[in-house]
Amino acid sequence: MIEVTDKAAAELKSLLEQEGKPDLALRIFVAGVACSGIQYGLAFDDELKEDDVTMESNGIKLVMAKEIERNFSEGSIDFIEDENGKGFLIRNPSAGGGCGTCGGCH
Repeated sequence: MIEVTDKAAAELKSLLEQEGKPDLALRIFVAGVACSGIQYGLAFDDELKEDDVTMESNGIKLVMAKEIERNFSEGSIDFIEDENGKGFLIRNPSAGGGCGTCGGCH
């Protein structure tokens, strides 16, 4: 199960209200692969595909393709604000990574 934290849920609900589309789902997708592992992205979506898996966490409907769900069955989506800015943080403990080839990963 993917957990949407209270802070992330509040921010997502606010964004949905601003868009005037409170029924949209939050789609999790693969945005790329780096030496730290799979990088995920988020986008609002109103279409379900045949191979989609849906779930709900903290009042937010989540949608993702089955192959993503197999590799991202546990994790969290959080919202952070610090001196560097603000944004959503996706944590996937089963993502692995850290191949050591880029020189900048720790």
